[in-house]
Amino acid sequence: MDRYGKGLLCALLFALVLPMSGYSHSHSHSHSHSHDHGPVAVSDKNPAILLVTFGTSIPRAQEAFVTIEKQMKAAFPDTEIRWAYTSSIIREKLAKSGTEIDSPELAMARLMEDGYSKVAVQSLHMIPGAEFHEVFVNTKLFEQMIGWRHSFDKVEVSYPLLSSNAAMDAVIHAILTNIVPSERQADEAVVLMGHGTHHPSDAIYFAMMYKAQQADKNMYVGSLSDSPSIEEIRDALVEKGIKKAYLIPLMTVAGDHAINDMASDDEGSWKSVLAEVGIESVPVLKGLAEFDAIVDIWVANMKDIMEELH
Repeated sequence: MDRYGKGLLCALLFALVLPMSGYSHSHSHSHSHSHDHGPVAVSDKNPAILLVTFGTSIPRAQEAFVTIEKQMKAAFPDTEIRWAYTSSIIREKLAKSGTEIDSPELAMARLMEDGYSKVAVQSLHMIPGAEFHEVFVNTKLFEQMIGWRHSFDKVEVSYPLLSSNAAMDAVIHAILTNIVPSERQADEAVVLMGHGTHHPSDAIYFAMMYKAQQADKNMYVGSLSDSPSIEEIRDALVEKGIKKAYLIPLMTVAGDHAINDMASDDEGSWKSVLAEVGIESVPVLKGLAEFDAIVDIWVANMKDIMEELH
């Protein structure tokens, strides 16, 4: 069975199992972004919003999600907003500490059970890679279900942050004007750490490197998993004689990768790789979603698809 078939089967199973399992609206969620799903007043004028992210188990990193929810609520004050994490590892880790977060599929099933007829799904990923496509396919499959008590009339899915030429330009500008510390000098580097992926959308990191260089000759974009690598960036900095670099995660949250792979003193971390050649690193341990200027881009995306739902 291919991915599409598995996704549809998953959706059908959720729809069939939830009513029979005695699912109650009093199901408890202790996560700060989750909701105690009591009875809702459903209106076609107010589709529900589902915010989907990889997730994090680091409390400090979750501040990024607080920023996102605050701005989404300000833009859509009378709208039900729910969250889902795509990472099963993080969901399981949080569950052990008493915090339950739904997968995108389970979150969609709950919205269906609660009687919503329209859902706007916002991906909070950086790039439209494998995870985003899985979210897109599986959430859209719920739109195809017919004959159920509370079928969805329409499901719209908005793209991740770096999904267009204009969005990439806006992110570069926001990083330079809002995130790079003001004390940074022109002869000091700014190095953005992306996650990287084996999906074809990995090419976006090369596009971001090009745009970064166009905006600031000492700004670089690297990838944890492939190229441009920190070693390539290190060599470029050495060639220019740069002695100081600001390290910034090109990620929604400053989670495990930012803390350990970028900013730690561990062997192989980006900070350590640069230190070996005498370059001082200044890590900025904040996720992009902690900055209003970045979240504004996601909010603009959501406004576009909410218009399509009305």
